[in-house]
Amino acid sequence: MSTECENGVVSEDSLYKIRHSLAHIMAQAVLEVRPEAKLAFGPPVEHGFYYDFDFGGNPLGEADLEDIENRMRRIIKQKQPFERFFLPLSEAEGLLKQTDQEYKIEYARELVESGKAQGDLSFYTNGAFTDMCEGPHLAHTGEVPKNCFKLDRISGSYWRGDEKRPMLARIYGLAFGSAEELKDFIERRKLAMERDHRKLGDELDLFIQDEEVGVGLPMWMPNGAVIREELEKWAREEEFKAGYLRVSTPVITRGDLYRRSGHLPYYAESMYPPMPVDENDEYYLRPMNCPHHHKIFAARTHSYRDLPYRLAEYGNCFRYEKHGSLAGLLRVRAMCMNDAHIYCANDQVESEFRSIIGMYRMYYTHLRMGNFRVRLSLHDSKSEKFVGNEEEWVRSEAIVRDVLNRMGVGYEEEAGEAAFYGPKVDIQVKNLLGREETVSTCQLDFVMANRFDLGYVDRDGQEKRPFIIHRAPLSTHERMISFLIELFGGAFPTWMAPVQVRMVPVNDDVVPYAREIADLLRMDLFRASVDESGESFNKKIRNAVTHKIPNIWVLGMREMENKNVTWRRYSVKEQVTVSLDKAINALRVMRVQRMMDNFPDVALPIA
Repeated sequence: MSTECENGVVSEDSLYKIRHSLAHIMAQAVLEVRPEAKLAFGPPVEHGFYYDFDFGGNPLGEADLEDIENRMRRIIKQKQPFERFFLPLSEAEGLLKQTDQEYKIEYARELVESGKAQGDLSFYTNGAFTDMCEGPHLAHTGEVPKNCFKLDRISGSYWRGDEKRPMLARIYGLAFGSAEELKDFIERRKLAMERDHRKLGDELDLFIQDEEVGVGLPMWMPNGAVIREELEKWAREEEFKAGYLRVSTPVITRGDLYRRSGHLPYYAESMYPPMPVDENDEYYLRPMNCPHHHKIFAARTHSYRDLPYRLAEYGNCFRYEKHGSLAGLLRVRAMCMNDAHIYCANDQVESEFRSIIGMYRMYYTHLRMGNFRVRLSLHDSKSEKFVGNEEEWVRSEAIVRDVLNRMGVGYEEEAGEAAFYGPKVDIQVKNLLGREETVSTCQLDFVMANRFDLGYVDRDGQEKRPFIIHRAPLSTHERMISFLIELFGGAFPTWMAPVQVRMVPVNDDVVPYAREIADLLRMDLFRASVDESGESFNKKIRNAVTHKIPNIWVLGMREMENKNVTWRRYSVKEQVTVSLDKAINALRVMRVQRMMDNFPDVALPIA
């Protein structure tokens, strides 16, 4: 086999060819059982490939996939060469008409008329199968690694994504560089499905979405509200220690504010439509907090002694995301953002950026979110999206790049991904399937101080423009909690858990002792409950485990007589019997230190 490998790993280019070739191999196998089927598109995609078919009145079903897979394996064993040839449009149409491939004919005409096709149209043949395709492909079907693919599912898809066009059948396949990688992905996907934040959010009573309220507008149940409040409390404490000043601003504002900031028209498609208020006036739900904070800074005169001036707010924002892009808590239309804006002098930018990146590291390390990737998002000088002059962009990008280099932070640069007012650092983390998502950003802004006439009096008595740093290390409640639910599998550490301690009395005689402990804990502001249900003891334990309660205190006659508890942790098999006083003190330590005791390597702090 000649697929290119490095250290035993198939290269991205080779993997693309494998997946693209498998799409053709699958189409060939499908046409063996449905020769009248019409072909649409069949590209390689993340994790595999698909092909769209029009089966007319004789569709395939999930039960047919095993037969298609077996046919694909036979084609692979035949080592059919992938041979490329080119045809002008007239001859291409003639070839495609022989098998009544109307979708391919439509696309061929579009390629030529739009000028996308440079010269004749490209075709590939392997065995008895011919398809209009740009490639690339493997040299022959036998280069497909053994057992590296699996047909996954069939779904519906409109031709060209247009609901007014015909509905097609899309057959998805998984494909990787080896059988081991395929198996690993299937196992990780199973785990991801089990840990899907929408599934666990429902099972653990964390949040709901209701059609009457509206799509993309989650409502937090009492359990979910606890997690939100604990995250926010942590952020408030860290920001207080770092010298931030908390503010609170309205979620609605006049359109003039966003015209001044430039979000209108740049950001208009992501904003809710204006609301007419009074005569010739319109208001918007805010999509971000920045302009309000700029107004707060502008409301008072500042000197260099006030800088850096750090304003923080957990602010509610509203964005009109397209219906098809909404996904649980990950992408919503109403969100609460861990936002802050830092107004600083030129010589303070580096130290402030350094402190912010340090804060990001602290949060993600503490939460055990794994290795995150940093992307330095830069402007594109050819795009009209980015305001300001080229010199300002080059200078501000150099500042951010230099800070990352000095801190030893690895990063990749991405042109054209900056905010319209300055470069930004995007924090990228991978979910359980390895898909990368942006958790949060940190942006250097050299534009808004001019637009909002923001200034401070420097040591020389001259008024200067501050730099502005936008940062949101804990992202939005919605996005961050969606990540944490899946990372933790719904099992939160004690300090974040909706119920921190569940008392499970062995029998009714011990219930008064359990109630006494619960009262003590609640007076100490711990979230504690007693299982007084009529279930058996074993069922009570199972219920506590199912609800992923981090601490179960088993109470029997011996515990009551000795003022002890038998402590069972969610993530640890062993249980330990300790005095009630020591147990409560241990809980206090876990809360104060925000211990990540949902990981089994963290020991109970029992003195």
